Amino acid sequence: MGDLIPLAGTLAPFLMVIGIVYVRSQAKLEEKRIAATTDNTAEKAAQYASRITEMEDRIRVLERIVTDGGYNVASQIEALRDTRRVEAQLEVPASTGHV
Repeated sequence: MGDLIPLAGTLAPFLMVIGIVYVRSQAKLEEKRIAATTDNTAEKAAQYASRITEMEDRIRVLERIVTDGGYNVASQIEALRDTRRVEAQLEVPASTGHV
């Protein structure tokens, strides 16, 4: 046991240097990871902001269309419903199979 104390005293500075180098390299890697995450987050935020701007523009256009006095959305929807009802009624006799 007495022989290990001088060996430990000799190896201690080397082990400390290895530990310090390891901790510093891990800190640098963590800084790089954080920087990469920050860049990625900023890029995504810019993409989302751009997409939101596009959607707001589209909503403005739709609001103009709907609020335009000469544009009657409800009557056009009803006209489409009426057309579908007529088409459905025309198809029923044809499919009964009368010869």
